[in-house]
Amino acid sequence: MKKIYLILICLLITVHALAQQQIPLNEKQHVDSLENVLRSNGPDSAKANANFQLVEYWKFKDTVKSKTYLMRGKQLAAKYPYFKALAHFYEGQYYFNWNAAKAAAAFKKAEEAFSAFNTPKAHGRRAAAWFNYAIMNRDTKGYEFITRIILEKVLPEAEKAGEKVMLAHFYTQLSTVLMNNYQFAKAATYNQKAIELLQTESPRSTNLLFAYLSGVSIYCYDGKSAKAKPLLAKAKAIISAYPESVNYPLYYYNEALYYFTVKSFEQSLVSADKGIVLAKKYNQKQLHQQFLFRKYEVYGQQKAYAKARQVLLDITKDGTLMATANDKATIYAELSKTSKNLNDYKAAYFWMNKYQVLTDSIHKDQTGLKINELETRYRTAENRQKIAALQAQNKQAALKARNEHLYNWLLAIGCLSLLIMLGLVILNAKNNRKLAAQKEINYQQQLHDLEQKQQLKVTKAMLDGEEHERERVARDLHDGLGGMLAGVKIGLSGWSNNNSDLSGDKDLNHIIGQLDSSVSELRRIARNLLPETLLKFGLEVALKDLCEFYMRDELHIDFQTFHIQKNISLSVQLSIYRMVQELISNAIKHAKASNIMLQCSQNDHIFFITFEDDGCGFDTAMLENKKGMGLDNLKNRITFLNGKFELQSIINEGTTINIELNIDEDA
Repeated sequence: MKKIYLILICLLITVHALAQQQIPLNEKQHVDSLENVLRSNGPDSAKANANFQLVEYWKFKDTVKSKTYLMRGKQLAAKYPYFKALAHFYEGQYYFNWNAAKAAAAFKKAEEAFSAFNTPKAHGRRAAAWFNYAIMNRDTKGYEFITRIILEKVLPEAEKAGEKVMLAHFYTQLSTVLMNNYQFAKAATYNQKAIELLQTESPRSTNLLFAYLSGVSIYCYDGKSAKAKPLLAKAKAIISAYPESVNYPLYYYNEALYYFTVKSFEQSLVSADKGIVLAKKYNQKQLHQQFLFRKYEVYGQQKAYAKARQVLLDITKDGTLMATANDKATIYAELSKTSKNLNDYKAAYFWMNKYQVLTDSIHKDQTGLKINELETRYRTAENRQKIAALQAQNKQAALKARNEHLYNWLLAIGCLSLLIMLGLVILNAKNNRKLAAQKEINYQQQLHDLEQKQQLKVTKAMLDGEEHERERVARDLHDGLGGMLAGVKIGLSGWSNNNSDLSGDKDLNHIIGQLDSSVSELRRIARNLLPETLLKFGLEVALKDLCEFYMRDELHIDFQTFHIQKNISLSVQLSIYRMVQELISNAIKHAKASNIMLQCSQNDHIFFITFEDDGCGFDTAMLENKKGMGLDNLKNRITFLNGKFELQSIINEGTTINIELNIDEDA
C-alpha cells in the first residue's frame, strides 16, 4: 500500500495544480460574456483581454480554438505594453497541457515583462507567471524548486497585489506541494488558511471549491477521513449547481479517493467511472489515467487481480503516467506484484526484470552524481592547497616589493604633491568654465520658460477674447436682433389676423414663414456662439445636447462619457466644448460622415477625447503644407491645455482623432 500511496502522491500535483482552471463555475455565462465583448465596439485592449481568457477556457477542451484566440489576442495587444506581457502569459497557458518546455519559456518571459509594471494587477499576474513557471519545471527541478519559488516569489508578489482571493489560491497550491512531500500537518494548515479567506472573500467560487477538494486529499492521505467528509460535502454543494463544469472530474476524483479511504470500494468505483467519462469529454488526459489507477487500487483491495492487471496494462499503453523514471518503475513493480497474485510467474518475472533494469539505471544516475560530487570536493581541496602555497609565496614577494617601493614612494611623494597642486589649479579652472556654461544654460532655459509662459498668456488672452466676443455677439443677436425679428413676425401675424381679407394671402404667409426661418437660424447662430446648456448644466449635458442637435436621419452620433467631473473650470469646459464642436463640424462638412463615435473620459486631471467617423477620409500629408479644416484653432486649444493630439485617416475608410488634455489649472 505504501508504494500505491507514493505514486498517487507524486502525481497529485497534476490534479491539484496543473489541471485547475481559474474560470467561474457558471462557464456558459462566462463564455457568453466574453463573446459579447468580442462582438462589441469596445476598445482593442478589452477585446485582447477577452481573447486571452478564452485561451485559458479552451486550453483543455479544444487546442485549435485556444490557439485561434491566442493569435487574435496577440494582434489586438500589439500596441499595449501591459497586454503584450499578458500575451506571453497566455501563450504559456496554451502550451500548458502538452509542451512543458515552451510553456516554461513563455511564463518566464511573462514574469520578466510584468516586472516593468508596478501595479497591483501586474504583481498578481507576475505571481501567477512565477507559479506556472515552477510547475512546468517540476519534472526537472523537483518539488524543492517549486516550494522555494512559491515562498520567495509567488506569495510576496500576491501580497503586493492586495488580492486576498489570489493569496488564498496560492496557499492552496502550497498545501498541495507540501502534501506531495508527506508534510500533511503543514499542508492542512496552509489549506485551512485558504478556506478561511475564501469563505469570507469569495464564497461559492472556483477557488473555494479547489480548497475544499485539496483538504479532502490531504486528510485522506493522512488517514483522517472524518475530517475529509465535511469538506467533500461542501465541495459538492458548490459544484452541483454547475453540472457542465470542467472541474467536475476533479470532484469525482476526490470522491473516489474518500470512498477508497473508508473502504467503500464499490462506491469508489462508481465515482471513478463517472470521472472517467467527464475527463475524457474535457480532454483531461492526466486525470483520466489517474482514475484508471484508482480503479486498479480498488480491484487490488477486492482481489480482482485480472481486472487490476488489465488496468495497469492500459496505463502503460497510454504512457501519460509514465513520464518520469520513478513513476514508471513503480507501475512496473505493481504489475509484477499483480501478476504474482495471478500465479503468472513468467509475467511477474518479466515486469520485475523491467523494474530492476529501470531502478538500476536510476541508481546508476544517482551514483554518477555522487561520484561527480566527490570529485568536485577533491578538486576543491587540491585547489585549496595550491592556493595556500601561492599565498605564502605572495607574502614573501610582497614584503620584498614593499621594501623596494618604499624608497620610490618617498621620491614620488614630492613629485606627486606638485602634480596634485597643478591638477587642482586646472580642475578649478575647468570647474569655473563649467559653472559659467551651466549658468548660461540656466539663463537660456529661464528665457525659454518665460517665452513659453508669455506665449500661453497670449493664447489664453486670444481664446478668452474670442469667447467674450462670441458671448457679446450672441447676446446682441438673441436679445436685440432676435427680439426685433420676433416683434416683426408678431406684428405681421396680428395685422394679418385683423384683416381677414389678407389672412389667406400666399405672399404674406411666405414672408411670415421666412421670418420664422430667420428667427430659427438666428437662434442656431446664437447657440453656436454661446452654449447656454454648458453654462447652466455643465460639460457632459452640453456635449450630449450638441450631439443631439447635429443628429438627423442621415447622421448618427454615438456619444459615450466616462467619469467626467463637474468641478472642471468653465474656461476649460468651453475649450473642450469648442474642440468637440469643431470635430463634429469637420466630420459633417468635409468628411460627409454617416456615423460618428465620440468618447469623452476623465482620469484625475487628464481628459481624453476619442473621435471616429466613417467619412471619406483624407491624406494626412496635406496638413504639413496646407492650413484649413479648422485644425489650427483646435491645435491652439490643445497646446494651451498642455495636451497631445493624434490623427489617423484612411481615404474612403474614415478618420480617428485622439486628444489628451491636461485640465489641471496649476499644471
